[in-house]
Amino acid sequence: MYFCKMIQEDTIIALATPSGVGAISVIRLSGENAIAIVEANFRAIKKSKSLKTQKTHTIHLGHIIKNDTILDEVLIAVFKNPTSYTGENVVEISCHGSRFIQQEIIQLFLKKGCRMADNGEFTMRAFLNGKMDLSQAEAVADVIASNSAASHQMAIQQMRGGITNELKELRAQLLDFAALIELELDFSGEDVEFADRTKFKKLVTKITFVLKRLIDSFSFGNAMKNGIPVAIIGEPNVGKSTLLNTLLNEEKAIVSEIAGTTRDAIEDEIIIDGVAFRFIDTAGIRETKDIVENIGIKKAYEKAENAQLIIFLINSEKFKIKSSQFKVEIETIKKRFPNKRLLVIANKIDTLSNDEVSTLSSKIDNLIPLSAKNKTGIEALKKELTSLVNIGALSNNETIVTNSRHFEALNNALQAITSVQQGIDLEISTDLFSIDIRECLRHLGNITGEYDVDKDILGHIFSNFCIGK
Repeated sequence: MYFCKMIQEDTIIALATPSGVGAISVIRLSGENAIAIVEANFRAIKKSKSLKTQKTHTIHLGHIIKNDTILDEVLIAVFKNPTSYTGENVVEISCHGSRFIQQEIIQLFLKKGCRMADNGEFTMRAFLNGKMDLSQAEAVADVIASNSAASHQMAIQQMRGGITNELKELRAQLLDFAALIELELDFSGEDVEFADRTKFKKLVTKITFVLKRLIDSFSFGNAMKNGIPVAIIGEPNVGKSTLLNTLLNEEKAIVSEIAGTTRDAIEDEIIIDGVAFRFIDTAGIRETKDIVENIGIKKAYEKAENAQLIIFLINSEKFKIKSSQFKVEIETIKKRFPNKRLLVIANKIDTLSNDEVSTLSSKIDNLIPLSAKNKTGIEALKKELTSLVNIGALSNNETIVTNSRHFEALNNALQAITSVQQGIDLEISTDLFSIDIRECLRHLGNITGEYDVDKDILGHIFSNFCIGK
């Protein structure tokens, strides 16, 4: 509690827009004395009452004054507690984007009693003042960092209280039962039951189901947030590097007629229909005595193992002499990576006739024929990639876990509630599984910050924010 009080006693200041030269910059202050500090060095262009007497959420035109000298003409936005972002008095100064002006204004107010804000301190204050829970505060950073429509949508859903709303009612019900069970312990000598065991079993089952669903969503959510990894594998000279360059629309990978040119994994990211895909060009897979190339082949399999999707590229030029082997190779890949989504692509169809392409497609199910060199069939590949991604959960606004801290807490909560279930089934003493109930509540509360969160954990969370947020 002393930590919270210490943070909120002083007034902090920081640049809220990216550093550098621009048309406009925004400098943000937050704290009890924020309005008074700014007012002492602000002169309105039109005579008006002091900033302290103005209504909240109002904007005022004037000048920032330093030693009777005008630093800049600015707009002052006033937000009064408790209806501001941080829950404190907040002032936002929109000034011209000169670095000199930015620093002059910040230095002026540092001398007047402000201090520089730490990373994420504005949002930390919003959390500490009850303006948002911890999971929503973390989502603010995800919104800022989002680089695709999908990652943005997930972050917005979380910032609006996605996982909080999902767990709030269940946690409240579990808390009620925990209180009743604790009451039973107080009357343990009288052999009474205050908690309805039938209803309690149903609640435990429901909590278990919800926790498992949220945990299962993390693999998808984390991939959507950071870019879905797609490994491109196949024999040497099949066109993997050409396909990567075509998808990225740049010469990212070296293309050569010499087999084994790609020795290490090359990767880059593109956005297709609002979803970020991280494509990984790997070394050609073949039998070789070249030590360096073998290291690249080993890495190729490792990248495929860690990918969400695998593109297996085959050379359509060889279908006449290898048509029977293609299916064997595809089945080998499926067996090696049984839990991966697999796309089979026949490249270099520009060397075949239309009839030969049709024959090849008829022999291999769901084959995508294309020419990476001529960019034929690329749009069909992109459509197939997005269709393989489970974006239905996004359109249905389902809660999707993207935060590894939440994922860990959910797993710990599931472990605790599983122990509760086992205790009920084995009819063990109430005082034993009541410990597991408290553990489950603690882990769920850690997600939203309803339970006391360690100072170091808070510091780590908000250290990932930019200074002005």
